[in-house]
Amino acid sequence: MNILILGGTPEARLLCNALANIPDIHITFSFAGVTPALHPPGATVRTGGFGGADGLRAFLEAQAIHAVIDATHPFAARMSGNAVAAARLASCPLLRMVRPPWPDPPGRNWHHVPEIAAVPDALGSRPRRVFLSTGRKETAPFLDTPHAYLLRCIVSPDTLLPPHIRILQARGPFSPESERALFRDERIDCLVTKNAGGMAVSAKLEAARDLGIDVIMIDRPPLPPAQECHTIGDALIWIQDTLRAV
Repeated sequence: MNILILGGTPEARLLCNALANIPDIHITFSFAGVTPALHPPGATVRTGGFGGADGLRAFLEAQAIHAVIDATHPFAARMSGNAVAAARLASCPLLRMVRPPWPDPPGRNWHHVPEIAAVPDALGSRPRRVFLSTGRKETAPFLDTPHAYLLRCIVSPDTLLPPHIRILQARGPFSPESERALFRDERIDCLVTKNAGGMAVSAKLEAARDLGIDVIMIDRPPLPPAQECHTIGDALIWIQDTLRAV
């Protein structure tokens, strides 16, 4: 059985590791390649895009893929949409692994926005010291604003940013203690992040809670309907059921 795992999350690598020792399964592990990633053992690794839904459909058919696991980041909406369309065109079963979103903590100062473009309005006109955990590519909304930003990313942006947007190049995981120290040192008064979710509370959210820092939470984009699961165990059961049907 040939399985394509669309990666981009720790859960994708964990699933790949769990499948590595199962006989009669060949895994192709694909990720965008924007940031350096650990290659899972026992899998054929490919990086880069497929050329839209049609390109992915051609890949599924050329490689005789029997099942697709979409374990991309919750904000990789274009890739998830292409995966659904390509799997339908190729008559290939698809399962989407979904991280549970982070729920609002009771009594805490969270502000939800539907997209990153809405963040500047939520920040207001009073100058603030803002920690951005939104990725290196989406800086345009913050270029012409009165705030001081600290943008943390694994790889620095390709373009030169104005002085009010500073870059902190670092890769997690981070501890709540280190996040609290960073926020104190930088006098952060607002955290902007995407609701990537997961079983564990993010260290930066825990630090913001402890320090009473405002949080602007960017909600997830809508995705086309697909069969979903929330755990690696459920994904393994689905794969075994699919394998029996091949």
